[in-house]
Formats: sequence, structure tokens, C-alpha cells
Amino acid sequence: MTQAGPTRQLFELCVEAISTIQNECSLILSAVDLPEHSSRVGLGECGPALVDLLSRQATRIGIYYQQLKPAEISTAPSPPAEQKLSLERLSDLVSISYSKFYAFLFKDLPTCWRQLYTDASILKFCLILLWTPCIYDHTVERDGVSREQVDRAGRQITQLVKLLDFTLILAGAAGEQRGRKWVNKALQLLQAVWNDLGIDTGVPKELDTMFSTIEPFTPPVKHPIQRVDSLSMEAFQAYMDNPRDSKLGPEPLIIRGAIDEWPALTKNPWNKPSYLLSQTFGGRRLVPVEIGRSYVDEGWGQKLITFGEFLRECIDPSLPTTQDNSISDTISTSLQAKPIAYLAQHPLFTQLPVLRNDILVPDYCYTAPPPHPTDSSIDQPELDEPLLNAWFGPPGTITPLHTDPYHNVLTQVVGRKYLRLYSPLNTEAMRARGKENGVEMGNTSLMDVGVVEGWDSIPDNEESRFSEDNLADFKEIPFLDCILEPGDALYIPIGWWHYVRGLSVSFSVSFWWN
Repeated sequence: MTQAGPTRQLFELCVEAISTIQNECSLILSAVDLPEHSSRVGLGECGPALVDLLSRQATRIGIYYQQLKPAEISTAPSPPAEQKLSLERLSDLVSISYSKFYAFLFKDLPTCWRQLYTDASILKFCLILLWTPCIYDHTVERDGVSREQVDRAGRQITQLVKLLDFTLILAGAAGEQRGRKWVNKALQLLQAVWNDLGIDTGVPKELDTMFSTIEPFTPPVKHPIQRVDSLSMEAFQAYMDNPRDSKLGPEPLIIRGAIDEWPALTKNPWNKPSYLLSQTFGGRRLVPVEIGRSYVDEGWGQKLITFGEFLRECIDPSLPTTQDNSISDTISTSLQAKPIAYLAQHPLFTQLPVLRNDILVPDYCYTAPPPHPTDSSIDQPELDEPLLNAWFGPPGTITPLHTDPYHNVLTQVVGRKYLRLYSPLNTEAMRARGKENGVEMGNTSLMDVGVVEGWDSIPDNEESRFSEDNLADFKEIPFLDCILEPGDALYIPIGWWHYVRGLSVSFSVSFWWN
């Protein structure tokens, strides 16, 4: 028996999700009047009325799938009124659950609202799939698909991709029975359909080049961080165990060649926009970006835009637009002013597992590092696995002077970055910000290294903070600095304050561990 193709698997995945949601809702609703059972766990915390509404939509969509016999898939009708009504009810559930996101800090948000958002979105996906003929109405031979059909298919798949990306980014794709695993599988199957259709990445061959290496400004390195060639895990552990200053603990260290074998630097090059677009449905995946030079600047904000828009508008303006110009009409306003945009501290590899396969967790993250040298209250419970974050942006991105609650291995994949680091023994002189507008900013300094060095102008209404006396005092504080090159890994011990400045188009990956 031949294995079912991606189209059949996608429909089977939907049938499985619909059935699971139905069963879970039924269990919750049947326990409402039974005091010995609790219906107030998981999805049940959202209340029986919303669970009942979700259950009814799942039942209806399940019927639609039962009526769609395999032989009739290629002739699926346009959506009747009752299916459109189901879509409206599911949109209501998404809106209701999302409104709760604003009532809590995300870490305190009851999981039921994230799960309700996820389940309603999955059902919407399954319903819209029935109205997406390009998924099942195409020949296996790519020659039989017209350019118009391919363009239409791109727009149809864009709608499905956007729906799932909202679920991943906004709700974290919560749910024990479904959630992230289901969403990632659906996206994987959609990618296979995309490949069958032969939809290109939107980058002509003549533009299939590497990102620019131009650096508008390159700071001088005054106190270089020690550099060594690739260390063994044992040698790195010995480095941490035997610091020059026992009071300070291990110091920053650049390890050259530690990531040279990563696919991201070899067979799947992240320095080529064509590869990144090929892994994001031609740039149709959504990503959250920071708008502004630095998160402490006035006017700084965040937006959801497509990966393709991010590349074209913020990273490399020479890239052409995609066929679908309406991808992000409802997601972000135009970036006409061309402000600096930064994909910063985002769990991109959880959202895009295909890119996660291009990198490896350095062995150094499985060593036993020392605790914080001066403040044990900063130490966190031991992590099961390192925390990975992506940092991707154009020249001029800045992460202000700050400190992290974990040890960090910062790896440089594309481009170059300048870093300056200050010892935790000088924490008091860093002038931590404290609470601002209800947000704890105690890990971020009031001092701007770029202003202190004269690389950047003093922000409006900030002259008092950067008085000559303050600048002179701060300039006396010892520091280490460096420029990270592709293939470098920088070890930043816990407690060390660090300032980061993108010099060219830059893509970095940080690994927090303890």
C-alpha cells in the first residue's frame, strides 16, 4: 500500500483534531452537574457556555468532513451559509479568548484561554481547508498547473499559514491533546503541498545572493576579549572551574570555530535570503519584530509582519515583493519611514522547527557553570534544556546595556556584531533602571554606551542623564569588548552586563543555560 500523500494526511489530521476536541468538550460538559468530577480544569475553566459553543462547531465541522467523500474532494462545493455561520462563531471564540490576554500578564494568563484560542483556530483551519481547492484540486505534474493557479494557491495557503502563525505567536498553541505539535504537523504538510505546486520563493535567480556585509559604522575594539580555538567540553568546564579571580568567577571568552559545521553556515546558508524564504512559504510566515533602534527608546514598539516583508522592508530592499501583496494588510501598517526593525529575543526555532534543524546546541551548554558571583537571588531553577532565541536584524540594531539571569553562549551565524561587557562587580555603577510603567527594568542600565562613546546623539529630554560628570564617571569603568564574526561563539557568564550593536545584516542565536 502506498503512503497517503500530504493532502490526504492533512485531511486526516483535521479529522483527528475535530474528534479530539469533540470528545474533550463532551467530557467537560458531562461533568458539569457531577460534583465528584471537576469540569473546571483545562478548557473547562473557560466555562460551560463557551465549551458548549466550541463543541457545537466541532460537531458541525465533523459532519462536513463526513459528507466529503474521498472521490468528491476535487469537487468540493463553495461554502454554504451554515458553514459560514460556523466560521463566524469560531471567530467569536477567538475574539473572546484573545480579549482575556489583555487582562493578565502572559505568564499569569489561565491556560484555558490560550487553549480555547488554539482549539477555535484549529477548527477554523479545518473549515477553511474545505474551501481551499488548491490543496486538493491540482495535478501531480507541475506542468499541468498554470501560473494563475499557482498565484491563487499562494494566496489561499497564505490565509491558512497566517491563521496557524497567530496561534503559535499569540497563544503559544496551548493544549495537551493538540496545540503546538498539531500546528507544526499541519504546517509541515502544507509545506509539502506547497512544494507539489511548485510555488517559488519569490527571489529571481539573478537576486539569489548573500546579504550585504556593508557596515555603516564600526566601533573600535579597545579591550579585546580573549579568543581561543574550538574547545572541548572538558576544557571549557576547566576554564569555568579555574577563574583568574575567584571572587569574579569565569570571564567572557570567544570560541572560534565552535559552530563551523552547522548547516546554517554550510549546506543551508542563512546568509542567503533565498534559503530563508524557501523555509517560510516564500516569506509568508509571520514574525514579531521590534520597531525602533532600542527597546528603551521613545517610540519603540512591536508589530507582526510577514517574514518576507521583514526581509524586503528592513533587511534587504533589493528583494522583490511576493505575488500576494495583501499578506499583511491587516497585520501591520506600512513601514514607509524605514525605521530599524529587529527580530529580537524571539523563540523562532519553536515557531519554525525547520530552521531549528540547521543549528546544534553547543556542548558547552551541558557543562556545570558556577552560580552568580555576587547575587544568589538572581540564580534561576535549573533548566531541563537551554533556552534558544533568535536575533536577526539590519545594521544599527542595538540591545542596550543589560544583564541576563542565565549563562549565555551567543553564536554568530550571519554578519558581525560589536559587544561591550562590564563585570558584575561593577553592577552598582551600571545604574539599573528599576520599574518603569509597571514593567520591571532592573536588568537594564540607564547608561547608553553609544551616547557615552559619542557614536550616537543624546535622546531628546535626556540631557541631564548624560551630563559631563555622568559620562566621565561611566567612562572610567573597566570593560571588555569584541566584534563577533560568523562562526564565533561568545561565552557571557551570568551577571555580566553587555551592550550589543549590529554592524551589518546580522543573524545570531543565543543559548541560555545554567
